[in-house]
Amino acid sequence: MRYFIDILIPSGTAAMKLTPCQYLAALPVLLCLTLCVSCHKEEWVNGLQGVAFSCEAVSFDTVFTHCGTTTRQLKIYNRGNDDIRIESVTLTGLLRHGHSCFRLNVDGDTALTAHNIEIASGDSCFVFVQATIDPNSASALFVETDTLLLRSGGDQRKLPLQACGRNAIYHLPKDTLQLADGSYPTDNFGNHYSYSVIDCAGWRHDLPHVIVGYAVVDANNTLNLTAGDELYFHNDAVLWVYDSATLHVEGSATQPVRFTSLRHDGWYDFLPGQWGYIWLSSGSRDNVIRHAVIENGTVGILADTNAGGNPTLTVECCEIRRQSMAGIIGQTAYIVGRNLLVHTCGVATVALQYGGRYELEHCTLANYWSYGGRDNASVIVNNHLTHNGIEYLYALPLARFSNSIVYGNRAAGEMLLDLDERIEAHIEIDNTIVRGGDWDVDPCFTDPYGGDYRLNDGSPAAGLGYLFDNQNGLHGAGTVHAVRRPLSKLTPPKKIQLRP
Repeated sequence: MRYFIDILIPSGTAAMKLTPCQYLAALPVLLCLTLCVSCHKEEWVNGLQGVAFSCEAVSFDTVFTHCGTTTRQLKIYNRGNDDIRIESVTLTGLLRHGHSCFRLNVDGDTALTAHNIEIASGDSCFVFVQATIDPNSASALFVETDTLLLRSGGDQRKLPLQACGRNAIYHLPKDTLQLADGSYPTDNFGNHYSYSVIDCAGWRHDLPHVIVGYAVVDANNTLNLTAGDELYFHNDAVLWVYDSATLHVEGSATQPVRFTSLRHDGWYDFLPGQWGYIWLSSGSRDNVIRHAVIENGTVGILADTNAGGNPTLTVECCEIRRQSMAGIIGQTAYIVGRNLLVHTCGVATVALQYGGRYELEHCTLANYWSYGGRDNASVIVNNHLTHNGIEYLYALPLARFSNSIVYGNRAAGEMLLDLDERIEAHIEIDNTIVRGGDWDVDPCFTDPYGGDYRLNDGSPAAGLGYLFDNQNGLHGAGTVHAVRRPLSKLTPPKKIQLRP
């Protein structure tokens, strides 16, 4: 039996078949041909013929001074027939002024100017762009521009770069909470209580405020926020209203006060869990939040034990959305809420824990969480706690839901009443739709997964829940602020615990 090996030769010529012996005899010739081909010298041409960018411009969303942007990515394509060498990739700002707010990484080269970037025909290279904007005296948005410049063989290619800048007031930690035994307690995120103290009397309303760590409203002080104020929170940051302190938020229907995440570029604009919460700690008093949007945090508002006979918190005409844990948590608190829209929360829209007093009227508490699984009801009410094997019971003289909507995509029901009958617990559900309750009917939201909780025409919930008509579109060199002043006393909060 003979074995044949086919050797393909150029088109139009018949293929030859060699026996193994003939193949071995021809092998040296084949190797020489291969070496001749592999030793062919590549020719890199200086020039930009056939060079193109993957985009027409690079733009960044609003960037706070001192804060770097996320990274934008683009490609430089070589669509020509020659392998090219780009002599330099740089920024015109560097050439003209010696500096630029933009930074480049060209195929791994982070130098101010990248040299001799080689791109084979039909290939490409990556360019990564970031921006850090220096502060100035502007109180409004301002624009920084530059140009990405390619030069080679006397030719040039240019790509515009643009970033909108904003000055801000920064609240940066200056102290860390230390207990009497010398230890440093940690919060629910596992972080130490690194804090700054807010100068409430000197609060500026003409610039946004950036919160890093814990920004504290100290005892016997009131922080007044007015229409159009904006607070941006760094990762895990918290606004801490301390014992005997007060938070007073008075926005308007057209200019709500905004509590939001620091980052808003791309999908970060809709990402829950980017910061901590507004913490009305035990002993804070007479807090009012009216006309505000609270978004993209872990908990919108955490209200601790009530002090005195007045409500711990009165919250009205607010939207609390995209919280990775809960919109509102009350812990033995006294909360009065009117005309609220609380939605898209990872655990519950409202959790009323360890007793207290709660009066909620014209509230839409809707949970169509789509960022992962959700096992808990949208609304949770309980009056007991077991800690270290010890059982604690808390009086719940009133938890009232009136003219409201409690709904969501949890088939098992959206209200959990986890009550111990050994202590007072009084629940009132008046003219309120509750999924899994006595009045369980689809309220017919316009687009709940898209965040639109207006009611469709003919909805059985007409007149209930959040009254959009009263809101008129509710949806619709930077100063480093670091007042160094000790707090009268500090105690860590109770751990947030939500029962399944």
